[in-house]
Amino acid sequence: MQIYLPIAEVSVNAFLLLGLGGIVGLLSGLFGVGGGFLITPLLFFIGIPPSVAVATGANQVVASSVSGVLAQFKRKAVDVPMGVVLLLGGILGSALGIWVFNRLTKLGQIDLVVQLAYVLFLGSIGLLMLQEAVRAIRRARRPGARAHVKRHQHNWVHKLPLKMKFRASGLYISVIPPALVGMAVGVLAAIMGVGGGFIMVPAMIYLLGMPTKVVIGTSLFQILFVSAFTTLMHAITNQSVDVMLALLLIIGGVIGAQVGSQLGGRLKAEQLRILLALLVIAVAAKLGLDLLIRPAELFSLFAGARG
Repeated sequence: MQIYLPIAEVSVNAFLLLGLGGIVGLLSGLFGVGGGFLITPLLFFIGIPPSVAVATGANQVVASSVSGVLAQFKRKAVDVPMGVVLLLGGILGSALGIWVFNRLTKLGQIDLVVQLAYVLFLGSIGLLMLQEAVRAIRRARRPGARAHVKRHQHNWVHKLPLKMKFRASGLYISVIPPALVGMAVGVLAAIMGVGGGFIMVPAMIYLLGMPTKVVIGTSLFQILFVSAFTTLMHAITNQSVDVMLALLLIIGGVIGAQVGSQLGGRLKAEQLRILLALLVIAVAAKLGLDLLIRPAELFSLFAGARG
């Protein structure tokens, strides 16, 4: 069943969109990821313009974050003051990212920049995930092997001014590092349409020294509001949010997440990480090939000038 997407200005099969949303939802339930970093490149592959894919993909992140945040609040696993600091930085970063996005759009370079950013980020993240998963499997196979847990130590972060007490995290640190982390995630959300959890979570653990029990909930708290703000700004400034596209992706995502959560319990954590890493690398490779391969149809801006 073909439907016309007025903002994207393309006709797409509705069941294909439901299937893409279902795939991302399946991955979300299977691997515990938001899927924002995969839905956008998948939309590229079916012909959705990158500017629309980025702006609309942020809706998927908002939808997938709501239930997660509510569940974490019930467990009292959200450091709200830390989340607010991250959020303030995230909103500033998102506003900066929207400005860069609009400038690149006017210059006609946004498609190239977004695709290059995905190739670099997904390729790097996929390789790191694969390396870590292989190491985990090797450690598990060694008899009597135990993972060495690195305790957080005081570093330069604890010497900065403007310190604040974060009781849920048990920290007394400067607000500058979390604000900068939030800002970086906000820029990525605006330009790439991702939640940014794949950067924020490691930064919160290893840079800020937050305990793991509050990291996921606090990260989702920031991602939810920053993604919502990013979607709103994209809709206001460049009208690139396609509501029909977002609705079909969200419906498919909800169904896929339920299936993924059932399948996830049947596989080992190391196997899941290797599968996700290989998937991320494959998507990055496909995007890279699309940039390098000569297009089937060539257009020239100067074709009319020769006449």
